[in-house]
Amino acid sequence: MNLTPEAILNIAREINNNNIPDLETYNLIAAMDEKDILYLIAGADLIRDHFFKKEIHLCTICNGKSGRCTENCSFCSQSKFFDTKIEQFPLLPKEKLQAGAVSIQTSPVNRYSIVTSGKRIPKAEVIKIAQAVSELKTDDLAFCTSLGILENEDFKILKKAGISRYHHNLETARSYFNNICTTHSFDDRVNTIKAAKSNGLSVCAGGLFGIGETDEQVLELALELRDLDVDAVPINFLTPIKGTPLEKHESLTPQRCLKIIALFRFVLPDKDIFICGGRQNNLKTMQPYIFHAGASGIMTGNYLTTKGKSLEDDLEMIKNTQFELRQ
Repeated sequence: MNLTPEAILNIAREINNNNIPDLETYNLIAAMDEKDILYLIAGADLIRDHFFKKEIHLCTICNGKSGRCTENCSFCSQSKFFDTKIEQFPLLPKEKLQAGAVSIQTSPVNRYSIVTSGKRIPKAEVIKIAQAVSELKTDDLAFCTSLGILENEDFKILKKAGISRYHHNLETARSYFNNICTTHSFDDRVNTIKAAKSNGLSVCAGGLFGIGETDEQVLELALELRDLDVDAVPINFLTPIKGTPLEKHESLTPQRCLKIIALFRFVLPDKDIFICGGRQNNLKTMQPYIFHAGASGIMTGNYLTTKGKSLEDDLEMIKNTQFELRQ
């Protein structure tokens, strides 16, 4: 059965009235043809507008430690298993960890995240990062970290330092995870998210698309994130890196990217959805449609090992699409 444009809008209206679709309906949405993406975008736009109006949240990251990762995630340029020629460096000194935050304190960016490579960083480095953040006193900028598979004591240290959110992607559906990583388990990631939440941190967790997943697995990941009740969901699209097992993967079509964003909005109606890595390469000239497709935020600036859009370019895109910055 194909969903008509009016049926899609009715589903969106029901979601806005807190009536959640059943699994059969979600499967129909996931199976929609990409040529019908504008119908799905119309519904996702209705949901996004209901929960977030036209306000767009901005975040940016600091690559605090690069390369030499012990894990074998097949998409990742930082894995020690792959010869990717990226810049490698140990944990940055405190002043450099702080510099990025200082530079954006008067900008419209809402969140600053320190991200490190590796399965997890040593306890001593958790403490160093916590100290660096604790010295940054500002009411206008919130702090996040992404430091790998941590434990309860680590999260207590981070929260005490003023870090309010922990980022830890599931990356892909449980049923596909072993195709991209075998050095740790999907449940390791799930348990990290649960530990962060149990220690009072909000959680930002999402995935990477264009790595071979099916429509059903896109939906599977969205439902898993819904069940974990994460607070924000970053959506990334693969940028193939030479030297990784996925270096020859082709970019997704812009229509498929928009379909993924819209599906996530239908499944996670009241959660912030950020569009992050790979948006330029995959969405191309259709990038401005991400907000109508359901996105309520973007990561601005560079990513870990690839170049992103400048803040100025992103602000121009937001202005041109007649959205506004969240205060």
